[in-house]
Amino acid sequence: MVLNRVTYRRRLSYNTKSNKTHLTKTPGGKLVVHYATKKTQISKCGDCKQGLRGIPAVRPVKLASLSRRVKMLTELMAEPSVEGVSGVGSSELFLLKNRKLSLRS
Repeated sequence: MVLNRVTYRRRLSYNTKSNKTHLTKTPGGKLVVHYATKKTQISKCGDCKQGLRGIPAVRPVKLASLSRRVKMLTELMAEPSVEGVSGVGSSELFLLKNRKLSLRS
């Protein structure tokens, strides 16, 4: 008779949210514990609490290693990502962007 008992591989010995596991059978037929990573949540708007489109949904440690270009929204993306929050429409944003570009040259 084979026992299906396994032990945790880390020091945390309680079945908490951060210690979720599942059993996996190795090619040698041994049962081992694999740890599951937590599910990610999308970043939310501070005003309306809707998800921000264009920002990747990753864990905070991974978010710290991403470049600033990936984490930030551009002006044109900011308006459609949270509808109804900013008072400026997408056409106005486009005109503002063009005005800034024309002032540079």
